[in-house]
Amino acid sequence: MKQTIAGTSVASSPERKSVKLDGTSRSYDPRVRAIRPDLADVALADLYFAPHYAAPVPRGCVVAATMLRAAPDAAASAVSELLYGESFHMLDARAGWAWGYCGHDHYVGYVPLDALGEPVETSHVAHGITPLFAAADIKSSVQMLLPAGAKLAATVQGDFLAIAEGFVHQRHVRTLADVESDWVAVAERHLGAPYIWGGRGLGLDCSGLVQIALAACGINAPRDTDQQAEAIGEALGDNAALRRGDIIFFPGHVGLMVDGERLIHANAHAMAVTIEPLDDVVARLRDTHEQPVTGRRRITT
Repeated sequence: MKQTIAGTSVASSPERKSVKLDGTSRSYDPRVRAIRPDLADVALADLYFAPHYAAPVPRGCVVAATMLRAAPDAAASAVSELLYGESFHMLDARAGWAWGYCGHDHYVGYVPLDALGEPVETSHVAHGITPLFAAADIKSSVQMLLPAGAKLAATVQGDFLAIAEGFVHQRHVRTLADVESDWVAVAERHLGAPYIWGGRGLGLDCSGLVQIALAACGINAPRDTDQQAEAIGEALGDNAALRRGDIIFFPGHVGLMVDGERLIHANAHAMAVTIEPLDDVVARLRDTHEQPVTGRRRITT
């Protein structure tokens, strides 16, 4: 069923609504505003014109992880990654692809339709790479490996938690309410993980590592480096002494201070998550960037 908004055909919505669009055009960030030339999120109807609007359909990720892509093509660039149990708000589905946005950060893109299923109310989160066993037995076969940050709808069965696809050990997860306090310690659990552009799971990119580490501590951070530089914490002066947990921004890159001198970051230089002196990172960038460090921020809690 469709309804008309300001003369425009709109996908099914619970209430009929009239909208008047006038004035100058508004700019928007397409990474977090679900707008295509043919379709937009109905929540944006008051702000932006589109030929059609759609109400989002809630879905959940039912595979270990799936890349969010810029176009409905497995060869298209990855822009982020959706993890098991995370929500996805679907606005369109065709030719095996769903278009919409991630529930945790509103990032817009395409995911394979078969990676999505009915949404569930999650209760636990994986705090490291978590084997999914076929039975409540550590000797049973492993169905898949779930990444840190995977969300689970689970019920307790002895030392295990039962989820729809199998069993996870209680020592590999925590309740969603049991947030951590040291995001650097969370990031350190990813040491050695491969660098993957767009990754937030078994492989990570720089801003993905920061987002996942902060999320484990109950801090919602946007997806990309430039967004994080504007939204996270408070700016530090150039002469302020650095400490554990401070966030350092570079041209197109970001990392977390382990202490006053060392940085943990997912980086394409090592193609992995590594810890190294901040001075070494700055030295590598100095030949190509006049300003190697573009920002220093601190989260105060």
